[in-house]
Amino acid sequence: MVKLKKYNRFLKLFVIFLTLTTIFSCSPKNYNLTKIEGKQIPVAENSAQTPEIENFIKPYRDRINKDLDSVLAYCPETLDKSTGKWQTPIGNLLADVCLERGNKVFKMRENKSIDICFLNHGGIRAILPKGNVTTRSAFEIMPFENNMVVLALKGEQILEITSYIIKEKKPHPLSGMTFTIAKDNTAKNILVQGKPLDVNKTYYVATNDYLANGGDNMSFFAKNIQKYDLNYKLRNVLIDYFKEVDTIPVPKDIRITEE
Repeated sequence: MVKLKKYNRFLKLFVIFLTLTTIFSCSPKNYNLTKIEGKQIPVAENSAQTPEIENFIKPYRDRINKDLDSVLAYCPETLDKSTGKWQTPIGNLLADVCLERGNKVFKMRENKSIDICFLNHGGIRAILPKGNVTTRSAFEIMPFENNMVVLALKGEQILEITSYIIKEKKPHPLSGMTFTIAKDNTAKNILVQGKPLDVNKTYYVATNDYLANGGDNMSFFAKNIQKYDLNYKLRNVLIDYFKEVDTIPVPKDIRITEE
C-alpha cells in the first residue's frame, strides 16, 4: 500500500510537471493554449516498479514490518466478534483492557475511577487469532485513530445504554456492568461494579471519541456532565496491554443474560 501511494504521488507530480512545461515553454506571442488533456494510468501490484522509488521505500518498509511483526504475547484461542449474541470474548477483552488501562491514566490525572467501559461492536475490525500476538494484531483490530475519553453520566443515561444494547441486538463490548433482559425487553438487576444502579449517582464511562460525539446513534453520551479526553489511542491501549501480559486471558463471564 505504501508503494502504491508513492507511485501515485510520483505520477501526479510527473503529470503536473509535463503540464507546466507545456504551458511555460510556449511563447504567448505565437501560441494560445486551447486545451489540456490527461490520461489516467492505473497503478496495480503488477505494474512495473521504479527502482529509484523502490530503493527509497525499502528501508522504511522493512523497519515498519519488523516493528509490526514483533511478538508481544500469546493468545490461547481465536477470538472472533461474530461468536456470541449479547457478548463476545474479544469484545469483553477489549472493554476490560480499556477500563483497566484507562483507569491508570484517569486515576492519576483526575483521582477518579472509571466505572464502565462501553464500545461499539462495529469498531472491532479483525479477529485475534490463536497464536502469537503482535503489534500488527492491534493495528488490524483497531485501525482507527480513536482516542479514549471518559464521560461523567447520571444513572439515567446508564439506563439508556442498556436500552440501546437491547434495541440494537448486537454484542457491543461492555465492562464494569451486568444486567438481565426481562421478557418485556427492559433491563433489570443492573449492577455497576457489583452494586445496584443508582439513577441519581454520577458514573464515569469510558468510550472512544467517535461514540462520545454521537457516533452509531449513541445520543445518550451527549448528555454527559463532563468529558475527559485521555489522549490515549485505543490501539495503543491494546499494544501496551499486550506488552504487559504473557498469555491473553479469554473472558468467559456472562455480563448480559435473558429471562
